[in-house]
This record gives sequence, C-alpha cells and structure tokens, in this order.
Amino acid sequence: MVATSVQGKRLADYKPGRTGEISYFLNDYIAGKLMSMGVLPGSRIELVRQSPLGDSIYIKADNQFLALRKAEAACIVMK
Repeated sequence: MVATSVQGKRLADYKPGRTGEISYFLNDYIAGKLMSMGVLPGSRIELVRQSPLGDSIYIKADNQFLALRKAEAACIVMK
C-alpha cells in the first residue's frame, strides 16, 4: 500500500538495533522493488547497522539481509 501522508516513523530515522514492522511505503517504485523481494507491509525489520557516513543502512527483513540507501529507507513508514 502506498500512501501520500506520513503517520508513523520512517525507517531512515531508526537507530541500529531497533526493530519494527512495516506499515506502508511512500514511493511506488521502491515499494515495487521491495515487495518483489518479499519485503511487504507487516514484515519485521531490524536495523543492523549504518554506514560510517550515514548514507546507507543494513537491515534484516524477516530472514534476509538488505542494504538500502537512506533515501530508500525514508520511503518506508514503520508502525
């Protein structure tokens, strides 16, 4: 589900070690890419670590690990 207003915290604002559940996506393109990999609304996400410069993050989504750009993570709204 893609929404136009944000009600929740974005994944890009999370700190390493924090977990949550995806509520919805803000960008159709990013949503399509993530959902094709099995990362759906309702998936459990754990922020594993951030890059030293903070431009990318490493997450665990259900049972897979993914690297996302900060701009991509800002399109994911968490519950």
